Amino acid sequence: MAEKSVKKVVLAYSGGLDTSIILKWLQTTYSCEVVTFTADLGQGEELGPARDKALLLGIKPENIFMEDVREEFVRDYVFPMFRANAQYEGLYLLGTSIARPLIAKKQIEIAEKVGADAVSHGATGKGNDQVRFELGYYALKPDVTIIAPWREWDLTSRTKLIEFAEQHQIPIAKDKRGEAPFSVDANLLHASSEGKVLEDPAIEVPDYVYSRTIDPEKAPDKPTVITIDFEKGDPVAIDGVKMSPATLLAKLNELGRANGIGRLDLVENRFVGMKSRGMYETPGGTILYFAHRGIESITLDRGAAHLKDELMPKYAELVYNGFWFSPEREMLQVLIDKSQEFVTGRVTMKLYKGSAWVIGRESPYSLYDQELVTFEEGAVAYDHRDAAGFIRLNALRLRTLGQRKKKLGL
Repeated sequence: MAEKSVKKVVLAYSGGLDTSIILKWLQTTYSCEVVTFTADLGQGEELGPARDKALLLGIKPENIFMEDVREEFVRDYVFPMFRANAQYEGLYLLGTSIARPLIAKKQIEIAEKVGADAVSHGATGKGNDQVRFELGYYALKPDVTIIAPWREWDLTSRTKLIEFAEQHQIPIAKDKRGEAPFSVDANLLHASSEGKVLEDPAIEVPDYVYSRTIDPEKAPDKPTVITIDFEKGDPVAIDGVKMSPATLLAKLNELGRANGIGRLDLVENRFVGMKSRGMYETPGGTILYFAHRGIESITLDRGAAHLKDELMPKYAELVYNGFWFSPEREMLQVLIDKSQEFVTGRVTMKLYKGSAWVIGRESPYSLYDQELVTFEEGAVAYDHRDAAGFIRLNALRLRTLGQRKKKLGL
């Protein structure tokens, strides 16, 4: 039952069966006007069917909002995150996590525009996405009313959902009548799959689950070599061809897909407290991650690089948990962006059967001094004899500890 009066609600709407059921449930439970927002995040699906289904379910044309946000997504969310080399629990490139704050932002903008007093999403009560959406809503509109149907309704089984859909004449595709073998979330950065056939972490992911990458074992026997140009930490060109952020990531996805790059089978710790097994495919993002580290290796000072690596787990955790709009994430972003001031240059990558690695890097701001590191004699600012005093000073406390142990006979 509705807990409070709601006149107009903005729903994050994909056009799929679940959000179509939510749309009708909002209308019948809250007797409110529903506004739909559908974002093109590069999920690879046409948005037209979502509009058609919304119209079929009684949504006024002026209440249907659809927007291509691919460039904004990559430029303002994906690239800033990749400047941090962010990986949750050391592996996950945060493809689902980073999309939620943008969707939340757009919903709030639409709510302000149309005078809606509530927003709604289709995330379940067990997952992380409910947290990500709602932290975003509250950060951008503190007094907003949030409707989370999966935490309110009694449609607790697939059978009940189908019965509700049939009762309200919601079209059901034949492949949606049975229990889905796994659920998928996709955008331009990645595709994630979880649930059902993936729930037992001891069993290998079936081949049919993969959608963004070919089997690495079946990838070409000849490696692909590419160059990626960076400016202030962001990629701007592939093989010398300048591209927009979304176009560039899409191109890296093509290259990664063809070489079987970016698969990850992960058991992660959800923010809500449980462990979850998921399969992620991030082909372009995986290439970008290693390329960015490659250009940083010659342009970042050791202290700056090591500090970034110390801060990265915290940054990644903030993104994963839904705190994109928090002051601490924004503070860290300022620090990270400052570190990228001279992260400019070209990285050469080799892509081969599931792997991507750096084989060359160059930059006008390189800190790598070939004369300094060479084993050949030369006029350099390094005297080998200086190392003796350096080592003795660093060994002082170790020698002191060793003397104590010797006195104690330890």
